[in-house]
Amino acid sequence: MHVRLEKIVPAKRQRRFYVVSIAQTLFGEWCVRREWGRIGAAGGQQAAEYLPTREEAEEVLQRHKLAKCRRGYAPIPVQLRLF
Repeated sequence: MHVRLEKIVPAKRQRRFYVVSIAQTLFGEWCVRREWGRIGAAGGQQAAEYLPTREEAEEVLQRHKLAKCRRGYAPIPVQLRLF
């Protein structure tokens, strides 16, 4: 599961992104990975959290998504890269 959120406020010159995704590790744990920063800038920040079940990981993902939506971020559809 992968969610990308963006916040663009021209009046404040804000162009920010926030990505939350979940994936299973080789050891059977579930990883909630978060990335955020300025759109178009090099770098950014990352964080990872490891949980024992998929349900817990999905709850954490939804909690982060709702918190960011309350702060003005909007979900952006993610396109698959085919090549």
